[in-house]
Amino acid sequence: MPGLLLTPDTEFKTLKFKKLHPTFAAEVDGVDFSAPIPDDVFKEILAASAKFGVVVFRKTGLDDLGHVEFSRRFGDLDDIRPYMVNGRKPRYEYYELFDAGNIDSETNTVLMPDSARAQYNKGNALFHVDSSFNPRRASYSILKAHELPPPNTGGNTGFADSRTAFDELDPELKAKLLEHDYVGAHSLYSSRKKAAPEFFKDVDVTKYPMHRHRIVQRHEPSGRMNLYIAAHLDHVVDLPSTESQELMEKLMDHVTQEKYTLSIPWNDPGDLVIWDNT
Repeated sequence: MPGLLLTPDTEFKTLKFKKLHPTFAAEVDGVDFSAPIPDDVFKEILAASAKFGVVVFRKTGLDDLGHVEFSRRFGDLDDIRPYMVNGRKPRYEYYELFDAGNIDSETNTVLMPDSARAQYNKGNALFHVDSSFNPRRASYSILKAHELPPPNTGGNTGFADSRTAFDELDPELKAKLLEHDYVGAHSLYSSRKKAAPEFFKDVDVTKYPMHRHRIVQRHEPSGRMNLYIAAHLDHVVDLPSTESQELMEKLMDHVTQEKYTLSIPWNDPGDLVIWDNT
């Protein structure tokens, strides 16, 4: 839908919002997912994403096909097959749906903690930007609940407001970032090794592809500046190792402060969360 991405001035006529955090994220009401979503309502969804960064819809009732068809309106979709280990069977019919759960597709039981996939999945628990290890940055992620653990036993998804975090950087550090326009090298195996160092101890991260993205970028839909950092960030290009590590830690510590973060609970199957990774 050309022309619907830059929508900061959209008037919300259909959607209603409940703020979840002082600076970002909102729960949204007013969308009927049981029928095709009209263009004007979809435009409001895009505008809400630009404004809040994270938007939550409860009890959508979407099935897997509906999830895929709705997601396709945001743009081209990823294919999960390159991420599937040989022999592993997908739990879902559609290759556009990535299985972010902790269920073994063979046994339909919770993964054993020492299994290879459980160790690999530990990286998902680190603060990250989806698919920053790819040459083309992911834009939207659209995550839907299928099956949930009992209430108050975990499973929330955490988010950080990296736009406000940039706005409130120490002025000297902010000026330094803008002056040098640093580029970060991102690697999937870097985040996996950080999360499960013993399991991945023999993995040489430098032997795997890394892709480069600017650390400070303008978030086009909102026009605000943003810190593009995460666990996939392996190093800052052209900086000495020690200086690179210090800068990454300083920025990560800043962005993940409690005042910038939010933990969103999943209440029911069909709950849907959309966030913009850029």
